[in-house]
Amino acid sequence: MLSEGWFLMRPLVDIFPIAHWLQDYQRSTFISDLMAGVIVAIMLVPQGMAYAFLAGLPPQYGLYASILPLMLYALLGSSRSLAVGPVAIASLMVGSTIGQFAEQGSEIYLNAAVTLSLLVGIILLVLRALHMGSIVNFMSHSVISGFTSAAALVIGISQIKYIFGLDIPRAGHVGEPIAYLFNHSSEINTTTVAIGMISIAVLWITKGPLCCWLERLYVPRWVAQPVCKAGPMFAVLIGSLLVFGGDLDATQDVATVGVIPGGLPDLFAFSIEFELIKQLFTPALLIALIGFLESVSVGTVLASKRRERIDPNKELIALGAANLGAAVSGTYPVAGGFGRSMVNHSAGAQTTVASLISAVLVMMSVLFLMPLFYYLPKATLGAVIVMAVIPLIDLSSFRECWRFNKADALTLLATFVMVLVMGVELGILSGIAISIALLLYRSSQPHIAIVGRIGDTAHFRNIERHNVTTYSNTLALRIDESLYFANTRYVEEFILKHSADHSNLQHIVLICNAVNFIDASALETLENLVLKLRDEGITLHLAEVKGPVMDQLVNTSFLDHLGNGQVFFTTDEAMQTLAKSA
Repeated sequence: MLSEGWFLMRPLVDIFPIAHWLQDYQRSTFISDLMAGVIVAIMLVPQGMAYAFLAGLPPQYGLYASILPLMLYALLGSSRSLAVGPVAIASLMVGSTIGQFAEQGSEIYLNAAVTLSLLVGIILLVLRALHMGSIVNFMSHSVISGFTSAAALVIGISQIKYIFGLDIPRAGHVGEPIAYLFNHSSEINTTTVAIGMISIAVLWITKGPLCCWLERLYVPRWVAQPVCKAGPMFAVLIGSLLVFGGDLDATQDVATVGVIPGGLPDLFAFSIEFELIKQLFTPALLIALIGFLESVSVGTVLASKRRERIDPNKELIALGAANLGAAVSGTYPVAGGFGRSMVNHSAGAQTTVASLISAVLVMMSVLFLMPLFYYLPKATLGAVIVMAVIPLIDLSSFRECWRFNKADALTLLATFVMVLVMGVELGILSGIAISIALLLYRSSQPHIAIVGRIGDTAHFRNIERHNVTTYSNTLALRIDESLYFANTRYVEEFILKHSADHSNLQHIVLICNAVNFIDASALETLENLVLKLRDEGITLHLAEVKGPVMDQLVNTSFLDHLGNGQVFFTTDEAMQTLAKSA
């Protein structure tokens, strides 16, 4: 364990990556960061409030999650462009988790949300202490893709109540809001629907056609880019003006966010309850893993555009600190958002100073602008969420997986369906379980090829794929998998079956160039196999054994069990030697 003195002596840039970027910080870099910070803040204020609603929390909680967490990530994060804050999937998971045992708006609900932040932060820091930044490699693309698409669909459907102005009870099933919509169609608030559709239109126009129009008009980039990225703010402004101008909240019963308390949150305003911690641990672990995976994936993509790399272990520290900051400031878990990060990058962010600027601007909004959001219609916030999650529904992934590997495609589909039917947490757990089961199934039945010599060369290939020469007294088998408890029986049965099919067989050569390790169960099986084959007059040999595997075997009595069997350096050497004994 490293001493505290050594830790204090470490260069500042090792602890705070921003210190490295500030060493050569120039005025032009600051201008780029300033523009990116302003654009992200303009996008973040309405989006943060919308995601807070998705999590079942008051709108200001989404803004609280965009201040201290952003600042902490800006100091500790290794990605120049990653924009940390409230994200759609984490918001959904928070709402679905706490909504099972607490009423929205209650003290228990709010305290549970903050406790989730605390747990997520601690989990991420523990993972860093264990050097488990590579844990993202253990969640397959199929599971994540299926989960993300299903979660995005669930999120979109959950906004029906706001866009149509219906008082839909909290749904236990994804189809319930749709069924409620059809059964209570007469209760739909047409004015609310109109505002929702106008908001969606504004968001679509600013995201697509408006950018093309501004480009054709040769509007300067520094003007056009903020305008194109300010769709959520335009939607909020137009929706609020419509409600205010027509007094629609009073005359047409259009739901608005109402009074939003101004000022910064109280620090450490939460209570630690151990029963609650036990109840929330599994959801917190899933939120931490999904948030970390999303953040690292986005950060890696953006870093590659600069020909740089991010450090997953540093990201664990930065995201862990950001979530602890969320707990301290009394809000819910945060992560790196895909859409916001892409905006931050395309807007010209050069360092995490852009995130510091965004956090300061959001803080100023919390301090001074909250009264302006009184007339903000909830339908507009619903529209912001819907338009933000639509890109997450990825139908092309299923088609590509189906063409390449049908098992992965079925895993994706199963995860998608499980999330819709069983809920977010059980759905993702089921997807991970299916993925692990599929991995075990594949490795339990490894590919084993009977090989022969190609022409007069020293190369040996599968007899089913190539025109090769084989030997009547020797059977050469290539095992394309490491040997361990899950597949040893299959390997043994395969070898015994094919030995019985060859009446003149004297030797079997196991080609081990794909075997990276052998566990105790596999070693015992090989020892028994040697004895069974010996009873049939067949000698077992090994070839092309890797160094680490050979080190394992040397430390056991297995080589003595081989008897007359040998360990050959190459398959060619084995076949030439054994052919002479025919």
